[in-house]
Amino acid sequence: MIIHMNEMVFYGYHGVHDEERSLGQRFVVSVSLFTDPAKDAAIKHLNDTVDYTKVYDDIREIMESQQFQLLEVCANTLAERLLTSYPLLTRVKINIQKPSVPIVGILSSVEVELCRDR
Repeated sequence: MIIHMNEMVFYGYHGVHDEERSLGQRFVVSVSLFTDPAKDAAIKHLNDTVDYTKVYDDIREIMESQQFQLLEVCANTLAERLLTSYPLLTRVKINIQKPSVPIVGILSSVEVELCRDR
């Protein structure tokens, strides 16, 4: 089974430039949480699966209370937390989008994607 949590918006202080880390900006996070297909038929109750309200809280805590210069490091931190905290997960896919990019040019966003297996 795959649980998708799409376009969660957080305000954080991530980036290479001092202004990004002092002023902050919005970040859009989407995750896909993969579980063992052999165990999916046995899911009957919340404690048989991944509680995505707790996943949201973990993601929010990292995005809003920690600072990262690179989105790649942020994505790795999220993946490590999720795989460590939720033993039912076999794989995670993390997408972090930065809509306000300090680049002279026209683009809607920059995004990193990380896939990590247990």
